[in-house]
Amino acid sequence: MTNLTEPLSIGIDVGGTKIASGVLRGDELLSAHVIPTPDTGWESVLDAIAGDVRRLQERHPDARLIGVGIPGPLNADRTRVKFAPNIYGFTDVPMVDGLRDRLGQRVVLENDAKAAALAEAHLGAARGAESSIYVTVSTGIGSGIVLNGRIWRGRHGIAGEIGHITALPGGPVSGAGLDGALEAVASGTAIARDASFALNRDVSTAEAFQLAQQGHPAARRVVGQALRYIGIALADLQKTIDPEVFVIGGGVASVGDYFFHGVQAAADEYAQGFAPVTIRRAQLAGNAGVIGAALAARHG
Repeated sequence: MTNLTEPLSIGIDVGGTKIASGVLRGDELLSAHVIPTPDTGWESVLDAIAGDVRRLQERHPDARLIGVGIPGPLNADRTRVKFAPNIYGFTDVPMVDGLRDRLGQRVVLENDAKAAALAEAHLGAARGAESSIYVTVSTGIGSGIVLNGRIWRGRHGIAGEIGHITALPGGPVSGAGLDGALEAVASGTAIARDASFALNRDVSTAEAFQLAQQGHPAARRVVGQALRYIGIALADLQKTIDPEVFVIGGGVASVGDYFFHGVQAAADEYAQGFAPVTIRRAQLAGNAGVIGAALAARHG
């Protein structure tokens, strides 16, 4: 139930093609809005974000808390974006200072997967859980760990970088330059790459899953291998962090039952004798980034 006494917060979710925004009052998302992401450099992106914030504040003058979610690693104090690979010119960007210069207001910066983790923990599939790990399986694999309602960052701010844990030593090299990282063997990009090689033609991630579900032997092997890697990673995290629940979202997970059954089976096999691995499907879909950024402004 919406609490009208709670402060209004603005959430901005920056993606490679679009910038989504909205105002959060309690658990209700207001004034949702989407604009294209400029492709002329980071200054233009910051100008677009600032313009969006001003438009939202015209309608909701009490919305003074501002959170921005961005795809990519941040520096330790969450003031700069190290790089955002899907946004043109986004390398070593002084995001917080740049937006403060434009708006004259405090801005909280958050990694987009961690923002989504916060959203699912407070208002989504992990609502009511004391601890949760959110995993997004898409072009890459991102994650966020939430303990007692707050993002757990670890000593150096890198806690939750599940996509970069080593799943297959000596395997394919990831975008971070590491061999055999989880996202190099189990992301949507990895599935499309391996399916294309196995079938000797270009195969998309969606087609790989479709063929696997139809019983195509090579596609079943490629997809099954990726889901097994993800399930093993969740089992390992269960044994080390022991969260109450995992929440999985992202474009690859939207395939549905086939994805979740494969991951759950592998997680159960490799967690056997320890603790059950509880996996839930993300509930907030496209709004998770905006809601999470608004919550980051409120809690960060």
